[in-house]
This record gives sequence, structure tokens and C-alpha cells, in this order.
Amino acid sequence: MIDIGMPTLIELPEIEDCAALCSKLGLQFVELNMNLPQYQTVSLDTDRLEAAAKRYGIYFTIHLDENLNVSDFNPFVAQAYTRTVLETIRIARRLNIPVLNMHLSEGVYFTLPDRKIFLYEQYREQYLQSIRLFRETCENNIGASNLKICIENSSGYTDFQLLALDLLLESTVFALTFDIGHDYCINHKDEPIIISRRDRLHHFHFHDATAGKNHLPLGTGEIALQKYLHLALQCRARLVLETKTVEGMERSVGWMKAHLMDA
Repeated sequence: MIDIGMPTLIELPEIEDCAALCSKLGLQFVELNMNLPQYQTVSLDTDRLEAAAKRYGIYFTIHLDENLNVSDFNPFVAQAYTRTVLETIRIARRLNIPVLNMHLSEGVYFTLPDRKIFLYEQYREQYLQSIRLFRETCENNIGASNLKICIENSSGYTDFQLLALDLLLESTVFALTFDIGHDYCINHKDEPIIISRRDRLHHFHFHDATAGKNHLPLGTGEIALQKYLHLALQCRARLVLETKTVEGMERSVGWMKAHLMDA
């Protein structure tokens, strides 16, 4: 069996309330979202998190800030983001958090009359060198811990992002997150990329979707959910029910309970 979790919800700003709902729904973990002010590294109270986890019999994973860009050409910006990741690693090791989830930034692009030029493509080697440095820095700070940094698909991997992804996956510190809703909304562009690396697939963001509409409760959209649930079970991956409301969470848990044994 696999562990199933929920994201932190905007309706429940206090971590104790998220933890209580997680426990009530029979889930195993809460994924803290570092886009929220209360989950910044300077705001996180590890003693409070540890107490909530113990009280409700759960644990935490962390979704790093979606703006995270460790490859920014401005070294002060890149250093700030890298420092944020390293501080999050420190917190994760303190609390035995098993997964940090992150996106690969596509950076800035210039729009020409006939095409878009991504600056990370134009300056590819400089970009990839920053990825190598980030990989090595994370390896050194994670050490012998079992912590994984899982890279999540989003709007379709570009050529340079795919090169960066494979550079990161050269290290056992890094792994993959498969967001099935994001992939559905781009006509499954990323699925072959992820499936061909399925031995590194450790984490799922699991929600339903229709064309252009994401993060729906399970069973209310168009995704072949059973297929991906079977894949998650095969990979023994953690699975976040990534709907955004309490009602949506309750509906998704109901769907999961009805279908988990059939996957």
C-alpha cells in the first residue's frame, strides 16, 4: 500500500487544522506549501510541526516555492533561492521529512516576430552549469539522509529543462513527481518523459482535470484515474490528493476509498 496525503489548504491557515483534517480523512501526510507566508523557512516552527505530527499521527512533505529559480542569471537572486532550499533541507532533516517537491523554472524568454527564445536555451551551458552546482550543493547538504528532491512536471518540459532534469537525476538525491492534471491539460506531453524514467518516480500530485481546468476533485473530470493510480502503486510512490478545498478533499478521499482496492 502507498501513503496518501493532502496539501495545505487556504481555508485552514493553521497547521494544526490541516493535520487534524488529514487524520480525520485517514491520510498519512500533509504537504506544506512554501508559497504561503506561514510556511517560509523564517516562519516555520519545527517544534510546533513536530508536535502536530505526533498528536495526529501524520508526517509532512514540502512543496518548495513555485517561483524558485536557482539558475537566475543574477547571482544574488540565485544564491537566495539556493539558500532557501538548503534551509528547507535542514528543516526536513530535523523533522524526518522524506520529500521536497520542486519545479524547474523555464526562466525568461524574448518574444520575436516569429518565435519565442528562452534565455536558458540561448545560454544553455551557463544554465546547465548552474544546475550541476545546485545538484552538488544539495547532495552535500542531504548527505546520508533518505530525503528526496522530486522534480514536478508543469507546462511541458522544454529541451533545456529536459537536459537539466537528467543532470539532476544523475544523483540519487533527486527523483520525479508526476502531476497527472498538469500533464492532462497539455495533452500528455510529459507522460512519455516520466514513464521512460519511471524507476525514479517517487511522488504524485493526483487530481482530476478537464481541458483547461485543473485541480478538480477525483471523479469529477476526464482523467483515466485508475491507470495512474495503478502506476503509483507499482512505483510505491507517495500520492498527494491535490485539490484545493476541504470539500474537494473529502470528495477525493471518497473516490480513493472506493477505487483503491481495484487498482
